[in-house]
Amino acid sequence: MNFKSLTIFILLSFSTAVCSLLKATAAACDAESLPDRRNLRSDQITVLINGYYESRIPLLQSIAATYAASPIVQAVLILWGNPSTSSKTLTQLAQNLTTGPISVIRQSSNSLNSRFLPHKSIQTGAVLICDDDVEIDISSLEFAFRVWGRNPERLVGFFVRSHDLDLSRREWIYTVHQDKYSIVLTKLMILKMEYLFEYTCGGLAAMADMRRVVDRERNCEDILMNFMVADMSNAGPILVAAQRIRDWGDPRNDYDENERLGLGEGVSEVGLSNRKGEHRKRRGRCITEFHRRLGRMPLRYRYGKLVNSVGEQALCRKGGKLVPCDHNVL
Repeated sequence: MNFKSLTIFILLSFSTAVCSLLKATAAACDAESLPDRRNLRSDQITVLINGYYESRIPLLQSIAATYAASPIVQAVLILWGNPSTSSKTLTQLAQNLTTGPISVIRQSSNSLNSRFLPHKSIQTGAVLICDDDVEIDISSLEFAFRVWGRNPERLVGFFVRSHDLDLSRREWIYTVHQDKYSIVLTKLMILKMEYLFEYTCGGLAAMADMRRVVDRERNCEDILMNFMVADMSNAGPILVAAQRIRDWGDPRNDYDENERLGLGEGVSEVGLSNRKGEHRKRRGRCITEFHRRLGRMPLRYRYGKLVNSVGEQALCRKGGKLVPCDHNVL
């Protein structure tokens, strides 16, 4: 395939994805198809797991079953966004998920904006948006849910980053500060169901333009959600601590336990964000683009985190041991 043919193929693929997303968005934004907000359950949460890589299916099954076993989880929806995955594979996945209320939904588009579609099957006021390679203990999830219940207008999560202004280049950057944060990641993010509708259907032209930036960059849907919520609530997100979190996709892992989970390739090698330098530059561009299109900077810094108990761990495997990811093994 020559360069011209490849370019045409990419453009056609992108156009097809955009058309599919537009159809899905129109259906999701039909007010008559949405549940009455007054009837949404306040005592439980719906889990939306983003699935894409077939190599992660064994891990995905384990994570979904863990969530489904929790009494605070009303339903688990696996949102499968890889259009090349065969129906046979997804049927097998659904058949293997026999524990609790778990459903597999094939997304009509691989757009990252599809993570926030307000599916009509959501019957709870709270939604957990999460990745397919992060495991958390249920008691910590329950703690975060209680924190969100006291702050339903805010985003609540376990992984955070920051925005900052590079004065020398006069542009926004995506970074990490040790003492403050302004962005909670969709590795594990709790938000109210109405924000899914606002992200997908609201915001008029400016929001539509920013969603197109997400599609163009194939990134930054979480940053846009943070922009939107901060703008609506005039408040920053809330960081909560967990007793135990295992991030299988963190590139700081020495290796993955492929034999235990039956994974065909390294989980930490297939994610979108494992190339740190380019990843941060791309997300910095997103912040700059969102700021320009919105005409203001809504992100708000927060300091500290809420802790339910001591001894929280974000673990990676190093030197044959599970240790905090930031620790070095001698």
